[in-house]
Amino acid sequence: MIFKRVYYARLIFLEVKVIKELRINEEIRVAEVRLVDTEGNSSVMSISDALKHAIEAGLDLVEVSPAAAPPVCRIMDYGKYRFDQLKREKDAKKNQKAAQLKEMKLRPNIEENDFETKARLTEKFLQAGDKVKITIMFRGREVTHPELGKMLCDKLTERLAEVGAPEKTAKLEGKNMTVIFAPKSSK
Repeated sequence: MIFKRVYYARLIFLEVKVIKELRINEEIRVAEVRLVDTEGNSSVMSISDALKHAIEAGLDLVEVSPAAAPPVCRIMDYGKYRFDQLKREKDAKKNQKAAQLKEMKLRPNIEENDFETKARLTEKFLQAGDKVKITIMFRGREVTHPELGKMLCDKLTERLAEVGAPEKTAKLEGKNMTVIFAPKSSK
């Protein structure tokens, strides 16, 4: 036997975030600013005096509220501020959970025990925060009785009323009837 080794080039994509750029130091082009120093004290002064205070502290003068009259500037370490902001965005993205779409397939002449099992599984998915697509499959001449599928959807809607609700009414597409259940938001 001959084994082939295939090496794939490993691509690294750097995610560049677009952070609201704040004007710093000499980029600030106004006559007067409200300066908030490192202790939190604020006072109105000329831009040149504010820059002197920032240089004495060894930090940057950052315009945090350009729409105010006069604009509000803070003395801070701008590099550290940007780093913390990127870290917060990264953590927020990490903690997000994307809702998945699970699918449950039923037949119109399902037995009661099987229906209860499927309903319990659907309830579990909805409690986990996932959406569930219920597909009722019709075979042969069963498609001539869509009311059976509609009754099954109504029964399932009633059974899952506490944890989820259908996004739209059941819709017959070919030989399948579908309805999507979304979890109820816990407020």
